[in-house]
Amino acid sequence: MLFEDLGLAPELARAVAEQGYTQPTPIQSQAIPVVMRGGDVMAAAQTGTGKTAGFTLPLLHRLSAGERARSNQVRALVLTPTRELAAQVFDNVQSYSQHLPMRHSVVFGGVKINPQMMRLRGGADILVATPGRLLDLFNQRAIKFDRLEALVLDEADRMLDMGFIHDIKKILRILPAKRQNLLFSATFSPEIRALAKGLVNDPVEIDVSPRNTTTETVRQKLHPVDKARKPALLSHLIRENNWHQALVFSRTKHGANRLVKQLESGKISAAAIHGNKSQNARTKALADFKSGKVQILVATDIAARGIDIDQLPQVVNFDLPNVPEDYVHRIGRTGRAGARGQAVSLVSADEIKQLRDIEKLINKQIEREEIEGFEPDHQLPESGGKAGRGAQVRRDGAPRKKPSSRRNGSGGNNAGNRSGSGEGRQGNRSERSEGRGNQQARGERSDKNTRSSSNGNRNGNRQDGNRAGGSEQRSRPRRPRRSETA
Repeated sequence: MLFEDLGLAPELARAVAEQGYTQPTPIQSQAIPVVMRGGDVMAAAQTGTGKTAGFTLPLLHRLSAGERARSNQVRALVLTPTRELAAQVFDNVQSYSQHLPMRHSVVFGGVKINPQMMRLRGGADILVATPGRLLDLFNQRAIKFDRLEALVLDEADRMLDMGFIHDIKKILRILPAKRQNLLFSATFSPEIRALAKGLVNDPVEIDVSPRNTTTETVRQKLHPVDKARKPALLSHLIRENNWHQALVFSRTKHGANRLVKQLESGKISAAAIHGNKSQNARTKALADFKSGKVQILVATDIAARGIDIDQLPQVVNFDLPNVPEDYVHRIGRTGRAGARGQAVSLVSADEIKQLRDIEKLINKQIEREEIEGFEPDHQLPESGGKAGRGAQVRRDGAPRKKPSSRRNGSGGNNAGNRSGSGEGRQGNRSERSEGRGNQQARGERSDKNTRSSSNGNRNGNRQDGNRAGGSEQRSRPRRPRRSETA
């Protein structure tokens, strides 16, 4: 099937062709015809499968035949969990509708609300929004929904994980009952199905993604290394492999900032993106990374949601996530739309539990490769995977040599000692939603930071503070409170 076979409006078909797309992905070929007919949809698809076009193209097709949005009116609403994802969806809407006489807008917290209110005075055929800022605008009577035709929940699973269920319920109560509903999620979890019961009407279910699996276009491997030597190994890999563009995941905001400083001290251009950064700083960091001005972008999990970079070749897990599903989302930033990519994880001995959880989730043992000169003093235990478990090879093919003595500076990095690196055990953190109170243009709420200590020493492991921030680490899979500002 080709895009031209889907029956899209000529203006949309032209825009798609100009983007260089000729054949729809599985999620697009199944979802677009249903949405064009006006039916409700529940769709499960992996990151990078083209699901955004799966709902924006048919929505634009339907809206193009109707009356334009009036002042402060919205015809179609797309809800997303984070600012970056909202901006990405909005960019797609703008690109696909460039030949149509339509008006669209995007609203989220972390920036002043008045300019958004001014733009909404002209109405929006499609409005992309985060829940907190949307409710703020509605409460200030800057937006009306009495002519709403369609609602889209994008990455619904992440919105529930981030604690948006109460905001979503509030939004549903102020929307007209008669509307088209589209729900897109990574999986059809019990929580998603419970949400869908009060949202979609006789939906068409589309599932093109095996649950919690990684795409075959991404090669995965890990390098065992002592925790203290991770920055040096990352710098070595960047230079040795001539990585001109790599997205690096840090478990905490504090760790992301420190890693950027370490890379820049080694003459490697880098920038951080996380919840403590202003929206302007985040936008600039992402733009510099896309343009090649910045070589390495260090991000936390929530801040990275919505980062969509064509042909991103490399993703690095500097720290393994505590929630194994986040590993799938992380490496989904590369190998998108059929392109090839590589995901590398730097794993220390104290991360064996996270590694085992990840390999159990994806039902696959990740290839191990030791880098000469960075062999760990504290060997990474066997992960208990399938055939070949625990196998570790050197890059030169030689068998691993058991170290005879501890390397200088590597002490304190065994699995039981987390007090020396500032990246140790992290306490549970609560997240606050944007758009409450009078902080940061009525859009942001600070939350509490917690401190952790190990072996009785208060070591300054400052938790990844969350002023306008999203939940970026959990010590066990649990649902944090509301947040969307990441």
